[in-house]
Amino acid sequence: MNLLEQIEELDFELLQSFSKKQDQPWGVLFSNPDQPDYYDANHAYVNRPPDEPGHVISEVVSFYRASGITPRFYLGNIESLTSFIETLKESGFQIEQFSQPIQLWNQQLAPIPVNEHIVIEKVTALNYDEALSVECQIEEFGGKTVREKAFETEFNDSRYRHYVLKYDGVPCSSACLFAHGNQGRVESVATIEAYRGKGLIGALLEYIQKEAQTMQLKKLWVHPINERVEKVYARYGFKTILTLQTCHAFLDGKSIKEVQARS
Repeated sequence: MNLLEQIEELDFELLQSFSKKQDQPWGVLFSNPDQPDYYDANHAYVNRPPDEPGHVISEVVSFYRASGITPRFYLGNIESLTSFIETLKESGFQIEQFSQPIQLWNQQLAPIPVNEHIVIEKVTALNYDEALSVECQIEEFGGKTVREKAFETEFNDSRYRHYVLKYDGVPCSSACLFAHGNQGRVESVATIEAYRGKGLIGALLEYIQKEAQTMQLKKLWVHPINERVEKVYARYGFKTILTLQTCHAFLDGKSIKEVQARS
């Protein structure tokens, strides 16, 4: 299995933890009608030119409209999809292209100074509400309604490990580790606005890296949402090994870039 296949395998496994996956001749449909505003849970993924692009677009639109969901496409390998992207535009889809850096941990722990103000806890039934309160304050996570449902699903899935960081006893940062086989991926890393700039993310990443070592994960990935976040992760041993050119096509609603701009 080559590197891209490893990344896609883990990505699909993560998506299926909160969305139903339906393989199609042209790609994959992901759907979760209970979370219609959760973009990652509801989109068609295409990474090779469909034989009948117009038919595929109509099929996808009908599929999602039937559940009251905005039709969306996530496109990979976009160099081969130039014609399909043009067909999407002609069909009324808005198009945004962006770079997706993929970072891999170098297995080295960055020295993090001990901070007596910080306590990191694994999320259990006892501190569940504290961790959820942090994530519901993070706009780029989709808002309270979206995150409440997603967090519950993840908490009850043994492949996820959630963590909450408290500063002087106040829950203010969160993150999770998703593990499948011998690979892991850091997800949902965030700090509420009032506590940003204190180096809390570094403490969380170090904690998760130690967890990954204990679990004997051979690879620990992270997919930063923008260049600023990419630089933050780089300070803690995550090296950008490739940058994927991807595309998001949608009929209405907010773009992914609008969401990322607030992060």
